[in-house]
Amino acid sequence: MDSGKKITQKIKQIIDTLNSENELKISGAISALQTNGDPSILEPMVKLLLTDLSDKNRGEIVEFLCSLKDSRAVDEMMRIIADTNYLSLRQVLLSTLWNSKLDYSYFLPEFVEIAVDGNFMEALECLTIIENLEGTFEERHILESQLHLSDYVKDTDPKDPQKAQIMSEIALLIKDFDNMDADGIDFYND
Repeated sequence: MDSGKKITQKIKQIIDTLNSENELKISGAISALQTNGDPSILEPMVKLLLTDLSDKNRGEIVEFLCSLKDSRAVDEMMRIIADTNYLSLRQVLLSTLWNSKLDYSYFLPEFVEIAVDGNFMEALECLTIIENLEGTFEERHILESQLHLSDYVKDTDPKDPQKAQIMSEIALLIKDFDNMDADGIDFYND
């Protein structure tokens, strides 16, 4: 058996242990995944958050998600956040993103869209994520973000004043990102 299959088998065993209902075993499995895990373990862990877990295990999973360091986890976390099966967990999952050290800059438009479509707390989490994004932004991502914001403004439903304030702050950040990119281009052309 090659080492890739051994790892896969080991991860499968750990995931089976996660699903055990024994608080101590679940804690051990979460610890084991910190050294043996890969992005394939993220969805089984998130699924557990939908079950009747102890508060201790729930906290351990959230802390685990906050401490992700493998950049391969970024795409998988964004896929999970977009999955309608996990909408009830979206705010918690968003909070793990801004607590992690991973760079989600590529997903700027997705965060703006979630802020537009989501509730106040989801918009607040997205604002925090956007404030902490490190990267430079592609022009198409800024434009797409601006389109999402435009959709929010055009929506005729009465606006929650608190969420409207958050959306206004997001719009200012996007404007700043756009100006930084323009300034950066001018700087390099001087």
